[in-house]
Amino acid sequence: MHSALNRVQAVFGFFTTVALVVAAAAALSTLLFPTADTTASVQLKNVQVVKGRPHYYSTKREEYAQFRFDLDADLTPLFNWNTKQVFVYVYATYSSSDNPNTREILRRAPLSLTEKISPTAAKRVAKNNRAKARAKKTGKKEAKKAPEPAPGVLRLRGQKAKYQIGDVTGVLAERHNVSLAVGWNVQPWVGALWWSPGSGAVPRTEGTVLRSAAFDLPELKGKKPEGQQV
Repeated sequence: MHSALNRVQAVFGFFTTVALVVAAAAALSTLLFPTADTTASVQLKNVQVVKGRPHYYSTKREEYAQFRFDLDADLTPLFNWNTKQVFVYVYATYSSSDNPNTREILRRAPLSLTEKISPTAAKRVAKNNRAKARAKKTGKKEAKKAPEPAPGVLRLRGQKAKYQIGDVTGVLAERHNVSLAVGWNVQPWVGALWWSPGSGAVPRTEGTVLRSAAFDLPELKGKKPEGQQV
């Protein structure tokens, strides 16, 4: 006869096998949810280049770009029963050199990491907004119940970037051919992380990401014109 320890080991081994099979099935089931209708676009609102220190104790001053942007995105197709949260960010892409005789290497720098979006968080925010709206209303007329918003719909206007960007050279002013784009990372309960199209990482979701129109960074803020005496 088997001892109690052998029986516990057998039960634990069977439980582990079942758990792994269920986890694999859950991870593969996300392939059944199409994400082709996912859309995102971003447009530059304002940009300025300023000088600052990379950290508190540094004496070296470098140039940093500060952005404001407009963002429209419908990430609803990314949400299914296995989605824990979606991490959305905006990044800038620009050439490493403005010399046409050199090979251009694109650099990416994150501008703004938006709040992590989850279905429960979106419903909680919507509920709070409706409660505030009802509190502001006067009279006996009750406010109409608003429909639950989709968890992945974003519409930001004049959003200030959470992070300013810098360059390894310490110089960003008058950089040419800069563009903004939206990226995301789908974090499931079980399975692999999924990235946005064009992010360079795999696996990628489907969807359409519209880049902003190319623009040039302005000259350094507060820079005195050439020939002007201090």
